Amino acid sequence: MSDAEIVYIIQPVFGAESRELHEEAVALIESAGAQYAGTIYQNIREINPATYIGEGKLEELKERLEGLDVTVLFNGELSPSQTLNISKALGDKKVIDRTTLILDIFALRAQSSEGKIQVELAQLKYIYPRLRGKGEALSRLGGGIGTRGPGESKLETDRRHIRARIHSLEEKLAETEKRRALQAQRRKKDKVRTIALVGYTNTGKSTLLNAVTGADVLTKDALFATLDPTARAFFIEDVPFLMVDTVGFLRELPHSLIEAFKSTLESALNCDLALIVCDAAGDFDMQLKTTLDTLNGLGFSAPHLVVLNKCDLAPSAYLPHDAVRISAKTGAGLGELKRRIFEALREDFVEAELFVPYARMAAYGALRPLLSERGVEYADDGARVSAVIPAEHAAKFREFMK
Repeated sequence: MSDAEIVYIIQPVFGAESRELHEEAVALIESAGAQYAGTIYQNIREINPATYIGEGKLEELKERLEGLDVTVLFNGELSPSQTLNISKALGDKKVIDRTTLILDIFALRAQSSEGKIQVELAQLKYIYPRLRGKGEALSRLGGGIGTRGPGESKLETDRRHIRARIHSLEEKLAETEKRRALQAQRRKKDKVRTIALVGYTNTGKSTLLNAVTGADVLTKDALFATLDPTARAFFIEDVPFLMVDTVGFLRELPHSLIEAFKSTLESALNCDLALIVCDAAGDFDMQLKTTLDTLNGLGFSAPHLVVLNKCDLAPSAYLPHDAVRISAKTGAGLGELKRRIFEALREDFVEAELFVPYARMAAYGALRPLLSERGVEYADDGARVSAVIPAEHAAKFREFMK
C-alpha cells in the first residue's frame, strides 16, 4: 500500500462504543500507511443480509463518493457476498472490512519467519471463501490495502492452489510451534520465570520492555507496532527473569485472527506472571476488559498484575489504587513494579541466610549456580551468604541454612 491510498469509512452505529471504534479505525488506517478521508455513519436496527446497511444509505454514500478515487472501509466484519454487493452498489469501488485492514497491518509488521507464515495463513483463510470461482479471485482487490503479503507473490487464485498453500503453511507453522514448545520446556527445566507483557495495542508494552531490560526493541506510536514476540532477560534481587513482549489486542479483534496468532501468544498463556499493560491516559477499563476477555477465550489461567502506563499523562486521582502505576517513558514507578513482580512470585523463592564453612566451600560451589547471592561476608570460620533460592532447590542448601 502507498501513502496515496485514501480511505473512506462506513461506521455502523450500535451504541456508545461506536465513537471509540471509529477512532480506532482512523488509527488503523494511519498505521497501514494510508490517508483517512471521511466517515459516513449509519444507525443499525436490523442488518441487511445482502448489503449490511440499507439501500438508501448506500445510494447516499455513492453520491458522496462520486468521482473520488477512494477505498471504502466498512468498520465491521462483512461476509464475502456483502463485500461484493456493497462494492457493486458503489460503482465497483474497492471495499474492505476491518479484518482486511488489520491483516494488512499484520503483513506490514511481521518480521520473523513464523510471523510471516501466520500472516499469510490468516490472509489466505480469509480470502478463500471470498473467491467465487476460478478467474475472479483477487481481481477486485486491485492494489493497496488487502494485497500485501500473498497478493504480492501473484499467487494463482483457484481454490485448489490456495488449499494446497494453506496446508503447506499449516505444516510449517506446526514445525515452528514444536520448536517453541521445546524452548518453553528448556526454560521450565532451567526454572527461568517468564513475565509476559500483554494488553491493548499501543499502550507502551515495548517501551516498558526496553525500560526494564535495557533492550532496544522498536517502539512506535502505531497500532500493532509489535507483532512478533520479543524476549529479553532482566534481574530482580539478582534473580533472573525473562520478559516477553506480545502482539497487542484490539476491541472486536476477529476470533479468526486471535486463533491465527495463538502460537505467538503461547508465551503469555504459559507464563509465570502476566503484566496486563493499560494506558492510564486512555479508556483503561475497556482495555483491561478486552485483554482479559481475549486471554480467557484462549484458556489463560496464569496470575497477573494490572499495570497502568503513561501515568505522567493522567491525573492520579482518577486511577485505581490496586494497579501498579508507572511511566515507562520517564522510569517512574519501575522500582515498585519490580517489587510487585517479585512479591507476586515470592512463593517460588526462599530468602535464606546461609553459613558455609570453608571445609564445605567446594560442595557449596557446586550448588552455587542454583541460587542468587545478595551478599557475602567472610569470617574466620566460613562465609555468611544472604541468598535467594528457587523453592525447588531449597532442600539442597539445607545443611547451610542457619
